Amino acid sequence: MKTTSYRKLGLLSALYFVQGLPYGFQTTALPVYLRTQGVSLMVISSIGLLAAPWMGKALWAPLVDRYGSERIGRRKSWILPMQAGMAAACAAAAFVPVQGALPVLLGLVFVMNLFAATQDIAVDGFAVDLLEPRELGWGNSAQVVGYKVGMLTGGGLLVWMSDAIGWRGLFLTMAGLSLLVLGVAALAREPRHVAEGPGGEGARLSWDEVKERLLSLWHQPGTGWMLLFIGTYKLGETMVDVLFKPFLVDMGFTAAQIGQWVGTWGTVASLLGSAAGGLLASRMPLLGALALASCLRVFPLGGEWWLALHGPTASGVIAVTVAEHFFGGVLTTVLFAFMMSRVDRRIGATHYTLLASVEVLGKSPGGPLAGLLATGAGWSYADVFLFGMVLSVAFVLLLFPLRRTEPSPQPASPPV
Repeated sequence: MKTTSYRKLGLLSALYFVQGLPYGFQTTALPVYLRTQGVSLMVISSIGLLAAPWMGKALWAPLVDRYGSERIGRRKSWILPMQAGMAAACAAAAFVPVQGALPVLLGLVFVMNLFAATQDIAVDGFAVDLLEPRELGWGNSAQVVGYKVGMLTGGGLLVWMSDAIGWRGLFLTMAGLSLLVLGVAALAREPRHVAEGPGGEGARLSWDEVKERLLSLWHQPGTGWMLLFIGTYKLGETMVDVLFKPFLVDMGFTAAQIGQWVGTWGTVASLLGSAAGGLLASRMPLLGALALASCLRVFPLGGEWWLALHGPTASGVIAVTVAEHFFGGVLTTVLFAFMMSRVDRRIGATHYTLLASVEVLGKSPGGPLAGLLATGAGWSYADVFLFGMVLSVAFVLLLFPLRRTEPSPQPASPPV
């Protein structure tokens, strides 16, 4: 890989890393922090609402795509202030006491997510502009791995260090990391052929032109099949994931064992899978890589069904956990590369954000559906796991109509 490619991947990894910090803190560290301060379980169980900006970012993605300074850079005009805002919010949170000021603290976490989600729109557009077709696999590997490492840092590493640095030190460290990446982003150069050039890829579109392009994309052959696959490819896997940890608890495994197997080894396997997905997507046609990853993902889901049917053993749980996280990481990276390959570069941030929103919203019902089947319909763990596996197999079939509408390969962009 050329030096310029390594620089691109390093920059994208750093930007996605910082975006993962607030979400990792919210999902892992914040519940621990609040509980140590005596906050009620009802409040703690509701903090998922703080991630609402990630669900709704498609609503303001056209603004991020449309406006920006040509002097600073079309994408950097958003990345730099969002990065600075996130650093400021983290620093402010360090000096907010929980007792008597809980709404202020939660509001700052919401603001962190708002800055991170808005930056994500701009960074996704930046990645679309920056990456050549041959770099999509590795670029999306940098995206997924960077974000996951950010979540691990904000939700795991810094919490582990909190005994030494304190909770104030945790927030200040997040602010410092944000400022460090801000400096890196400020020195980065946007591709000239994207940020400039009347009539070129970077030329500004009117609102009517944006609307026309989105409507034309909707009417392209295969768009419906693509959206259906993106929205459902992880539905079955999500159903299994949500119930697998409660299943292990009911089978008598300890919290420490589950945390080690799923939380630690599973996460490491997921990171390795994300890196392997970049390699796979760079060596195979994207639809072929997507089909292979989708099929391989089914096997560990079948292993979880087998454990529920015949009884789990420690070695069996470890094996299927590592395999499921690894192949899930492969599939996620390949899918994101596939999504980016289908993006209209003139509205790159808006188009990619819309596809990413479909991906998030599509898998969201998996958890409630699994819970409803297990509690309301009386299904056993094995029944739900089998249903999730069958859904995952069924959705692989959606790749066949997509293959018939696959666009012809486009020539690579000139190197930056």
